[in-house]
Amino acid sequence: MDAPAISRYPVPALDTLDDDIRARILAVQEKVGFVPNVFLTLAHRPDEFRAFFAYHDALMEKEGGLTKAEREMIVVATSAANDCLYCIVAHGAILRIFAKNPLVADQVAANYRKADITHRQKAMLAFAMKVATASATIVDDDFPALRAHGFSDEDIWDIGAIAAFFALSNRMANLISMRPNDEFFLMGRVPRDKRSAG
Repeated sequence: MDAPAISRYPVPALDTLDDDIRARILAVQEKVGFVPNVFLTLAHRPDEFRAFFAYHDALMEKEGGLTKAEREMIVVATSAANDCLYCIVAHGAILRIFAKNPLVADQVAANYRKADITHRQKAMLAFAMKVATASATIVDDDFPALRAHGFSDEDIWDIGAIAAFFALSNRMANLISMRPNDEFFLMGRVPRDKRSAG
């Protein structure tokens, strides 16, 4: 049986890609052991690939008041609200790894209000959800609750920017029917040596 398509748009072969894009994809493959489908599918549009990952890196790899796990919580919660299978599965795997918790991604995706996370993180996700699903309703009164949990104004920008960026990502993933890699499903649930042995 043929493997399911990873996109409804053409997926370019690695050897046809520009050097910088191919180098980025091969570096990811070396680091994680496979190529996440987002890299392959977005390579269909090279200029947009570069812009997408430049903004992704600026938001997700920067220093600041949010931990890497908290950044991933924002992605998982808002992607669930936007019904994006790829981002829930892929970023759920990353969240499990950063949080060192095999349960947290499923909890956050299903209902962050009931998840085993801090009150600070629940406040962060409530704001992120507002940005992702009802941004026109954001008012000045939304900010003091976040500041009371220790978030700076720059942290609040980060929360909102991550939610907004992944709202775009969610919509593109749904547009092209981006399929999550099978490898993501076990990441952070089963030790790596047992995954590779299976």
